[in-house]
Amino acid sequence: MAKILFVMTGADQRTLADGGKVRTGFWADEAVTPYEAFKAAGHEITVATPGGVVPPADPSSLSAGANGGEANAAAVRAVVEGAAELRSPLALSDVRAGDFDAVYVPGGQGPMEDLAADADSGRVLTEALEAGLPVGVVCHGPAALLAALKEDGTNAYAGYRITAFTNTEEQLAGNAETARWLLQDRLTEAGLKVEVGEPWAPHVEVDRNVVTGQNPASSRLLATELLKQLA
Repeated sequence: MAKILFVMTGADQRTLADGGKVRTGFWADEAVTPYEAFKAAGHEITVATPGGVVPPADPSSLSAGANGGEANAAAVRAVVEGAAELRSPLALSDVRAGDFDAVYVPGGQGPMEDLAADADSGRVLTEALEAGLPVGVVCHGPAALLAALKEDGTNAYAGYRITAFTNTEEQLAGNAETARWLLQDRLTEAGLKVEVGEPWAPHVEVDRNVVTGQNPASSRLLATELLKQLA
């Protein structure tokens, strides 16, 4: 049995380029699909957020349209509402990566609001990388990698080949024009090598101990690859 840390957003709103706010959070399926895969494999999950707040699910991610029908949406909502780990998170300031065997960061646009600049999240992700722990990150979750800075101010993940929610997907989703910044651009500026797959199609990159998925459709494949790292 491995101990897997879920580093999750605590933000339920994101700030737009014009200063306005819209609802956000984590994208439910990006947490639920790996959660179920890891639990089925017998692993233990701990959730941590900034300040230890209960991670909010993006309301849009709980809809029938986002989950391929109402039956799937109901199953996702049941996990979001019923999983004990999601209801009792640790504060990231109290977490040390060395107490775990792997780290996973689900997406949703919440991480762009808080984890992208959260020093404790960045510290944990840097500790995990330096310890050689498997690190899995999906969709907008790679925003958390932006806070993973070494003592000299450079990004700990610079030079790693990853994928993330792309500029094209932001445009297709109608978010590019209102966003304060685009994830693909910021990751590239930080020195990470962002590989781009087809919009909305499953796409995972594995570089050493780092496993990344491009979009919600990549969550299951990412979970499979992270489990291989733990085998």
